This record gives sequence, structure tokens and C-alpha cells, in this order.
Amino acid sequence: MAQPLIAPSILSADFARLGEEIAAVATPGPTRADWVHVDVMDAHFVPNLTLGLPVVRSLLKSTDVPVDCHLMIDDPDRWAIGYAEAGAYNVTVHVEAAKDPVKLAKDLRAAGAKAGLSIKPGTPLEAHLDTLKHYDTLLVMSVEPGFGGQSFIADVLEKVRTARRLVDTGHLKLIVEIDGGINADTIEQAAEAGVDCFVAGSAVYGADDPGRAVAALREQAARHRVG
Repeated sequence: MAQPLIAPSILSADFARLGEEIAAVATPGPTRADWVHVDVMDAHFVPNLTLGLPVVRSLLKSTDVPVDCHLMIDDPDRWAIGYAEAGAYNVTVHVEAAKDPVKLAKDLRAAGAKAGLSIKPGTPLEAHLDTLKHYDTLLVMSVEPGFGGQSFIADVLEKVRTARRLVDTGHLKLIVEIDGGINADTIEQAAEAGVDCFVAGSAVYGADDPGRAVAALREQAARHRVG
């Protein structure tokens, strides 16, 4: 099994220094992030407003680390394609917001990005298994989307375990990603459940050395991964 992926979330970074904050986890070697996670919020789908496509375009010009855009927005069928066309590596939409998630996955791929589907903590996985066959990434939210720094909801790990079994048996072909409350105290149980990619915000950008925090989280997850 490939090594765990660590995706620092710039939601916890200093927004006045985003270029520098991403550079802190972009140095080649074990301290380099695998993805940079960008949370796009519109103050409608979630009760918070962050940043949008113009800022993402600027970030894409400033780094060669793959950018993982998580769109917590209404009407992603209309807006998500722009992020793929801009050059985002992975564009994730919420199943609770997408009107036609199968078509949207095809459109995202056609525009050059991987397609990700996210589910809130209270959303059951089973109802969306057929839809997930069209996606490259499943993002399981382990907090209610909208704000960083929330406490990890361990109950969602059953969805991770289900997805891991389906991937391991060939029923799904995707990366299992988790977002919310991931830190040194929670990453081990998430890894044991079968997560491939770990989004970490304050655990990286709240550390004295974000790059070392990335390396430490990756090593910790690798020791506890299943398979």
C-alpha cells in the first residue's frame, strides 16, 4: 500500500501570508505535503465565507504541490468546473449540494481534474455507493463542515471502514480522504480505519515547523495503516 497522504488545510494558515504558508510545506523531502487542501465556502451551504476562484488561481501559480479544492458551496454543478479548468488537481463537491453528481464527476474529469465527493458526518454512505463509482476521491467529513478547529467525530470511521472494504475488494477505485479534527491524537484511529489521505489544519499550521508536522503525521499514520 502506498504511503499515507498528508494534505495541510490552509484554512488554518495565515491568510495574509498564504504563499509563504504553502511554501513552508513544499520543500522537497519528507516534510513536503502531498496535497494542499483549500476550503472554499460560500456562506450559504455552510455558515462561513472563505475564498473563491480568484485566490485559488493565484495559489496555483505559486506552488507545484497538487491543490485539493474542497467546495462547500451551493450549486457546485455550476461553479466546480472553473476550479478544474484553473488547474486544481482534485476538486471535491458535496453530495448534499450537487444536483447531478454523476454528470459533475464526468465534467470535472473532462476539465482535467480528479473528481471528489464529500459527505457530511450525518450523511449515510450506502445511499451513494453507485455514485462513488464515478469518483476518484471520497472525502469523509469528521466534523460538521464550515469551521476549522472542531473536535473529531469518531463515529464517521464506520463509513471509512466500509469504503476501505469496497476499495480493497475492487468495488470502488478511489482515495479515501478524511477532513476534520485530524491531529496526533486522532490520526492513528483514522489510519487504522483505512484512510489514505489526511487533511490537517491546526495540527500543521499551529506547529512551530509546519513541514516537520507534516512528516510526523505521515510517519504516525504509516505505522497504523491497515493492509
